[in-house]
Amino acid sequence: MRIYFSVDMEGVTGLVDADDVQPGGRDYERGRLMMAEDVNAAVRGAIAAGAADITVNDAHGRMRNLLPESLHPAARLIRGRTKPMGMLEGLTPEHDAVVCVGYHSRAGAPGVLSHSFMGHEIEDIWLDGRPVGEIGLAHATAAAIGVPVAVLTGDDSACAEMAEWDGSVATVAVKYAHGRFAADLRPAGEARTAIEEAVAAALSAPRTAQSVAAEPAEPSTLAVRWQSASVAATLLGIPGVTSTDTRTVQAQGTLPGLYRLFGVWMRVAASLTDQPPYC
Repeated sequence: MRIYFSVDMEGVTGLVDADDVQPGGRDYERGRLMMAEDVNAAVRGAIAAGAADITVNDAHGRMRNLLPESLHPAARLIRGRTKPMGMLEGLTPEHDAVVCVGYHSRAGAPGVLSHSFMGHEIEDIWLDGRPVGEIGLAHATAAAIGVPVAVLTGDDSACAEMAEWDGSVATVAVKYAHGRFAADLRPAGEARTAIEEAVAAALSAPRTAQSVAAEPAEPSTLAVRWQSASVAATLLGIPGVTSTDTRTVQAQGTLPGLYRLFGVWMRVAASLTDQPPYC
């Protein structure tokens, strides 16, 4: 069994503030260790379920948060940027399941550190007219590749967002949002036990081909509303990109190609702003 982990940071046990998740923040070094502990709990669960091959992709910010020496020795780490597939770099049809660790809810949601990919730069994203953030776009892209998302961990808002996309995905709430920068925290030991047990149970359960939605033959439409009209105007120079208003661009295609194209959009936006391409 080959298991793929996509690991973000805002939804990690105990973390609630930018100082916890951004390099240079006064609690960032502690935060990255907390991140590793959540990942290691999930890895232990995968091993208990019989996983023989485990890939962990550091998917937060500049993607250099997980310290290799802090990671469970059974896991291989994909670290650094820029990655063509970003938060799903290294995911292939040969994987049996995806586990999303430390995820957060989309921009505008009442979750801890909620945003969509680029902090304040992206206002909204839609996939075929449906509001989407990192959770939904990762789920849809993994499904198109042919790999089901089995587990997601994060705050209660992230778990609810995942349930809206796919109620069969096991979720673990490690904290309960009291605002964008406050939460009622589960004790760290309790949260990690819950992560380990949920991953072990989900990966041990039989899964059928129907667990992964087939990607429709017709193209999907991905639309993004940016805070900056200049970003939107610059993206119109990319073939196939059109606008619906001065700040919203869209393109048609099939996943995972659209996901890679979106990564290009973010790199262009990053070159025009002070934001890194992923947050």
